[in-house]
Parts: sequence; structure tokens; C-alpha cells
Amino acid sequence: MNKMLASIGIGAATVDTILNTNRFIPGEEISGTVQIIGGKAAQPVDSVSLFLMTEYIRETDDKKIHEHAVVARHKVTDHLVIQPGETKRIPFVFRLPFDVPLSIGHTPVWLKTGVDIKNAVDPSDKDFITVNPGPLVSKAMEAIEGLDFFLRKAKCEAASRYNRGRLPFIQEFEYVPTGMFRGKLDELEAIFLSDGKTLEILLEIDKKANGLFGMLEEAMDMDEKHIRLSFTEQELQNPSLLSGKLTSAIQQFV
Repeated sequence: MNKMLASIGIGAATVDTILNTNRFIPGEEISGTVQIIGGKAAQPVDSVSLFLMTEYIRETDDKKIHEHAVVARHKVTDHLVIQPGETKRIPFVFRLPFDVPLSIGHTPVWLKTGVDIKNAVDPSDKDFITVNPGPLVSKAMEAIEGLDFFLRKAKCEAASRYNRGRLPFIQEFEYVPTGMFRGKLDELEAIFLSDGKTLEILLEIDKKANGLFGMLEEAMDMDEKHIRLSFTEQELQNPSLLSGKLTSAIQQFV
């Protein structure tokens, strides 16, 4: 009877993941312990895995659909048997990928623990984490804000137009001008791509429509320009060089 009830989730094993910390930057190690507590019957566990998850928006027929995406996965252990009332604690450690989205705006990032129990309801656990910008992205964001741009929002969207490949989404940061580019730009969208040693910034510059020609450009989607800038770690240590390249790139269009 206990085995039958456990197969439908009554009196079954439970899982809880305990993280050593919940704040990270991309490329850092995430570590902790997966704790499995046996239920009222012995249950064979095929595997225990961790899934780094986030959410992104996909537009279909003018509708915005919220999708979940697996950013990374890590197998904690293979087959084991959890006995009634037994507690197993399994340590883990793995490295966050550099393309994990940042916890800015309405971008949730969480760790989902999945325990695969054959012919039963699989127990799971969900732990939200905070991912802050790494040092290279932080330098770039500071430089953009130093040019009097204000971060209006950050969002993860389907990445089809960027042909990214590994992940089905890309995180975009939308800035509005408040200083010298006010009245010249509607907005500036930035995408940061870093491997920890170099940084690429993809900029979409949305020029403000002024006069009849500007209105025609906007109507024909000619008011947007895409620019790709690349920086080494050493270059990013020079604020003047970084600001100068960003300013030059934007001024060429406005």
C-alpha cells in the first residue's frame, strides 16, 4: 500500500536543495547540497539533476508568450535507493555559464532540482538566485550610464533575429537618453556578450523621428541602426576609451 501511495505522490520522497549562497556573477561556481528524505516506502531514484532556469518572451500572432528555458544542467548523481525515513545529502558544485541572464528588471533566474523516480511523481525543488553583472559588463553599463542614458528595462526575448544558437533567447537592456542625446534618440538597446576575458556589445540605435524625412524613415523602419563593438579586458579598464568608442558609434548615426 505504501509503495502504491508513493507512486502517486502520497508519502513519497521529498527533495530540498540548500545553496551555500544565492548571489553570483556569470562564470562563478554555484555549490550546495541536495537533500533527499525518504517517504513511507523504499524508492529507487534513477538520477538527480539540477537545472538552471529562466523565463523569456516569445511573440506569436501579436501575443506575448512566456516560455521557460534551461540555461544549464548538471547531473548530481546517478541511480540510488532512498529508504523509508532515510536522509541522503549529496554535495554538488558546477560553474554558471557566462551567458546566464542577469537578475535585472523582471528576469527571474532559479535552480530547479529534479529527482527522477520511475513510475512515480517526481519530487522537485525551486530556488531563486540573484545573478549580478560581472566586472566587464559592469564597466560597459557604467560607461553607458555615464553618457546620460537611463536603464528603462531589461528583458529576455526570443533570439531568432540574432541567430545565437545555444540559447533560444537573448537579454536586451533598453536605455533612454537624458543628456546630450535627448531629442536625438528614442532609445538605445544594448546586448552584452562576454566570456569573462572579452566583451562584445551589440547596440541598436533608435533615432528620433524629426521632420517629414524622419517620419518616413520611421515608417520604413530605417530609423534603427545596428552596431557591434568589441573590447578586451584591458581596454575596459580605460573608462575614457570605452566612453569614447560608445560616443563615436552613436554620433555616427545621429
